[in-house]
Amino acid sequence: MTTLTPQKPAIPQPGGDVTPAPEPRPAAPEPRPAQDPAWRELVDAVREAGQYPTRSEAESVTRVVLSALGGHVVGDERVDLARALPEEAARVVASQIPATRSLTAAEFVDSVAARIEGATPATARWDVSSVLSVLPSLVGDELVTRILDQLPPGYALLFGRAELTPAA
Repeated sequence: MTTLTPQKPAIPQPGGDVTPAPEPRPAAPEPRPAQDPAWRELVDAVREAGQYPTRSEAESVTRVVLSALGGHVVGDERVDLARALPEEAARVVASQIPATRSLTAAEFVDSVAARIEGATPATARWDVSSVLSVLPSLVGDELVTRILDQLPPGYALLFGRAELTPAA
């Protein structure tokens, strides 16, 4: 006869044997707010640029936009971007699987709108610009130029730059 402890329910097995239930897995840790001062500065800059009423809203928008951008910046530019960003932002960018096709700037904005509850193309454009326009002062104009060279036309305005086309 098998004796079981009450803490571990039995799982009947074929043939009449009884084995204890597996130990429950610990719950996944809940995301905690980043304590990195550089991350806080980035979020505060986005909050100011986008005039968001709360830090939480600015942080959420920052994560969504950087996540979307992370899938579209590849190669050395992606590595350099991650190195230049605060640790938490770098994780958001680097954790994205590269996109299988380039999105136009409008499609990129639409993809961000789809990730933010209640967003419209106009509010998503505001959100994207609020995040991307603070990047040049953080990561440098040279890196932003390299990133823009990699992306389809139309992204410069999202980064707060004029998009100049060469004369014919």
